[in-house]
Amino acid sequence: MDQTTEWMRLTAAELNARAAAGALVIIPVASLEQHGPHLATGVDILCATAVAARTAAIIAAAGEPVVVTPCIWTGLAEHHMEFGGTVTLDYDAFAAVIRGVVRSAARCGFKRVMLLNGHGGNAEAVAVAASELATEFGIAVAAGTYWHMIGDAFAPILEAQPSVMHACEAETSMIMAISPASIRREKLAEAHGPHTTRVEGQPSALYRRRSFRAISESGVIGDARLATVEKGERLLDTAAERIAAMLRNPALW
Repeated sequence: MDQTTEWMRLTAAELNARAAAGALVIIPVASLEQHGPHLATGVDILCATAVAARTAAIIAAAGEPVVVTPCIWTGLAEHHMEFGGTVTLDYDAFAAVIRGVVRSAARCGFKRVMLLNGHGGNAEAVAVAASELATEFGIAVAAGTYWHMIGDAFAPILEAQPSVMHACEAETSMIMAISPASIRREKLAEAHGPHTTRVEGQPSALYRRRSFRAISESGVIGDARLATVEKGERLLDTAAERIAAMLRNPALW
């Protein structure tokens, strides 16, 4: 991440100046959880942080002030617990962590916050948090899950799926680009599973989370065997470009 946009590498005085200049604060939100036999548990942290960093770089290059906080690294991952290797919070604790970070940004003088989510299990919770915290703190708070925000933009890049699934072609490709040491390549042959978490007849708008252990023997949704570094770079750049354009829209704020 460019240190000129990374909150933890800026001094308090530098952050105060960013706040006075109307900087946008991007808060990556993720999860620490199983990602099949071939990926380390920090996939969502790495991907959310990378998308946030690339998004901020585009905004900064356009001459607009922006800072990115460290990632909120744990979220709602109960549906992965049966595999082990997973850390989860309950909703109240998760909402409290988000509230504390956003409240701190508001107290530092920032008026615009983006909760940039990188874990499917958090999607509804961050949306609710954005609405409640905007009202509570009197600032503009937006929220979205990066692959949901960009619609079908990932589809032309991927071979066997339209967007992000789990430990899949998309996530594995991005990790190949971000953190090759987080991949166990000798396990890639096992890294495939069903292409949906829904039972037959369940529409996307009907929510019923089940343990991934009951859905996928490998813990994978999709097929990681099709992953490549080139796909990963294109996915990350596409997400950043689309999201930066959204966040630069003054009408949003």
